[in-house]
Amino acid sequence: MPSPPRLPTLIALLTAIVTGIFTGTALMSAEIASLSFTLLALNFNHIMTSANSEAPIRVRIAPSPTGDPHVGTAYIGLLNYIYARQRGGKFILRIEDTDRTRFVSTSEQMIFDSLRWAGLTWDEGPDVGGPLGPYRQSERTAIYREHAEILLKNGTAYRCFCTPEELEATRKQQLAAKLPPRYPGTCRRLTPEQIAGNEAAKKPYTIRLAVPPHGNDLTASTTFRDELRGNITFEHGNVDDQVLMKSDGFPTYHLANVVDDHLMQITDVIRAEEWISSTPKHVLLYKAFDWQTPRFWHMPLLRNLDKSKISKRKNPVSLIYYRDSGYLPSAILNFLGLMGGGMPADFKSTPDSIAEKFTLDEMVQHFVFTDIRVGGPVFDLTKLKWLNGEYLRALSPEDFFLAVRNSVFSDDYLRRISALMQTRIETLTQFGDLTGFFFSDNVIPPAEVWIPKKRTPEDTLTFATDQLAVLETTDWTHDALEAALKKLGEEKQWSVKENFMLLRAIITGSTMSPPLLESMIVFGKARSLDRARRFLEAQKKAAAKK
Repeated sequence: MPSPPRLPTLIALLTAIVTGIFTGTALMSAEIASLSFTLLALNFNHIMTSANSEAPIRVRIAPSPTGDPHVGTAYIGLLNYIYARQRGGKFILRIEDTDRTRFVSTSEQMIFDSLRWAGLTWDEGPDVGGPLGPYRQSERTAIYREHAEILLKNGTAYRCFCTPEELEATRKQQLAAKLPPRYPGTCRRLTPEQIAGNEAAKKPYTIRLAVPPHGNDLTASTTFRDELRGNITFEHGNVDDQVLMKSDGFPTYHLANVVDDHLMQITDVIRAEEWISSTPKHVLLYKAFDWQTPRFWHMPLLRNLDKSKISKRKNPVSLIYYRDSGYLPSAILNFLGLMGGGMPADFKSTPDSIAEKFTLDEMVQHFVFTDIRVGGPVFDLTKLKWLNGEYLRALSPEDFFLAVRNSVFSDDYLRRISALMQTRIETLTQFGDLTGFFFSDNVIPPAEVWIPKKRTPEDTLTFATDQLAVLETTDWTHDALEAALKKLGEEKQWSVKENFMLLRAIITGSTMSPPLLESMIVFGKARSLDRARRFLEAQKKAAAKK
């Protein structure tokens, strides 16, 4: 889009209209067109540079149900919750479930349960309803198709008939030439006749965003404001023609995200900084629809101690892990509230209280978003354990007993363990002999337990690493676990006995236990994976000391 005329030109054109009204002089069509463009451009510039500051505040989180809820979801959820409550706004939970290849049917309920356990509640969502639903993206596919058609008609998107094989061949050629892999825009150059022919032949297609320059839009870059970082500019030469609608009729994150945020009247998008590189695509979509952009707040990523992005390789990232491992929700929210520096460094609830300990209500009262530091906050498990200990010690004896009873020894947990033990013991006091690993935090088996007789420590640790990789990607059911582990054993030439003996030692610390796979299901995927990672890390440290 060319630059709009300056204000004096607008005044001159308005004056001409007024004069014409009183003198009967007609404006030339070119003048009328110029005035129309001026008004549109001025309005567009306002739209693209600022959100409506008077609109009621509405924020959202939009987790994907692809596995255990991530601790990062709680972190971003907490920030959105605080922002909304400080400003009398609404906090919305939206489920982004359009990635059907990674969809896990039980994950949505786990998201609801774990966020509520942490102490977060939402005003609108799939489970509580609201005026601007539905709040599951899989229930909004007709809306996305309708909006994709709008983009096709106005020329800001196009159909792409390239096959996966063609795209992969192009990607390999680009990598071989040491070029960044990206779509070369092949189908942007198709004629209407070619498009019609492909459609008549019923060739599957995706719909892609036409990143400028195209048509009348000759802009070479997109600039947006990040509320923590200021203006950020991306050259269009570095922005790919993103797929908006997949060939299966489902939208990608980018189209669904923008359409939903607009229709749900989101005023502030508060999300992780990893989405900064996607924001120019989103701004271009707002522009293509002629919609007002929200304010963007990109929060610093949670980091490991070595400053790498927090990952399951170095820290438990499942929110369910922390719930099941005896952490208090108040401690988790407090710890997440320390990330980034939004709380005053010298804040104390009372003169006698310790620094860095505060409640959710106190966060709502005192958290300052503009004080957030963009340097990645460290997710320090040692500090989290210390803080959780402070909360535990502050409980009354009765509340502490109830916390232990409801977490470590909950009725549901004991009932599931008891079902495994009833036919395997002769006295009730034997119950603890075989079940201690269910209640222990740290289980490291001795070498004579975990190394098979005909295997070396090095071979065994290599296979244990392979086991962990398989468990991470396997559904947590008996049949799926058994099949995946047996397949691994066949591939690596480990017998079933060796395979399961090693895993039993890692999980239980012993060669004797209730049935292994059934025990792992009761123990839970998050804690089982954490125990396997701890085992490997302990052996790595032990080897380094030799």
